[in-house]
Amino acid sequence: MSDNAYRVETTSRLAQWRIDNLASCTYRKSDPFRMGNWNWYLSVEKNRLLYVKLYPVISNLNKDQPPIASFFARVRSSLGERRTLIHPGIKDKQLKNNDDFVWPIETLLAGKFVIDIEFVDLKTASTDGSEPSSIWAKGFIDSRSSVTALSSLGRMLSEDIHTDITINASDGSIKAHRSVLATRSPVFRSMFSHNLKEKELSTIEISDMSIESCQAFLNYIYGNIQHEEFLTHRLALLRAADKYDIDDLKEACHDSLLEDIDTKNVLERLQNASLYRLPILKSCCLRYLVNFGKIFDIRDEFNAFLQFADRELITEVFQEVLAAWKGF
Repeated sequence: MSDNAYRVETTSRLAQWRIDNLASCTYRKSDPFRMGNWNWYLSVEKNRLLYVKLYPVISNLNKDQPPIASFFARVRSSLGERRTLIHPGIKDKQLKNNDDFVWPIETLLAGKFVIDIEFVDLKTASTDGSEPSSIWAKGFIDSRSSVTALSSLGRMLSEDIHTDITINASDGSIKAHRSVLATRSPVFRSMFSHNLKEKELSTIEISDMSIESCQAFLNYIYGNIQHEEFLTHRLALLRAADKYDIDDLKEACHDSLLEDIDTKNVLERLQNASLYRLPILKSCCLRYLVNFGKIFDIRDEFNAFLQFADRELITEVFQEVLAAWKGF
């Protein structure tokens, strides 16, 4: 018998087991198949009747939350009189072992037949005693809700819907929403909570950002930034994240800056790492310069760096160089 005889094919919610032949007084169990959060088995036993069973694989990891299943079951015969037998359906039944769903079929089936299990829903019991929750509905709702919410926020900004604050960048102005800014930044929240000029005049001065960088900054806050836009403005975004205390943006900039250090940008990134207290980025830049010997490839740039860089940072570079020389 081929290995395919035990394989259950699946799509998003349908499991199908094709059985070529099943002799009398025979028991067969499928290979495990995945549906939802669980692995499952189908089994058939042919004696006087044909018994179809469906049950999950219960382990120590999921024994406290076995599936609560809703599904339809069908058996389709493909030889002789082609017929389809339909189970009346299972609604919100908890399945723990191989006796929780047993379908006895009295009709004689000869030759090839197909078992279909079409899952309508799978739920898990809550640990706090509340109603069981659907694993599919929750994921769908959460995903759709998040996408819709971010899209709506982006439209509020791009279409100037009920904006109530003006941000003046170095070369232009953008309108935004106090509530969104205050939610994302404790610095902005403080501005609008106290009798500061930003609250009174409904304006924020961000003169150290260009209008393009400021737009990228707002796009990030509103969940609407594009990847290329982020890459283009990430140093300006790092400065804004530090200034306005937006930790997730600072972390995103830091992680991105780690990915493409080269001879053209390493000195600038080293200075930014020192300025914005990013020890991992600083360490990677120093290692790139010293351990990989790239300091010799940019001698002119490094000499200019020595003229203008912070004295403490220059000291750290030379300490790294001395430590590397001691290793030889």
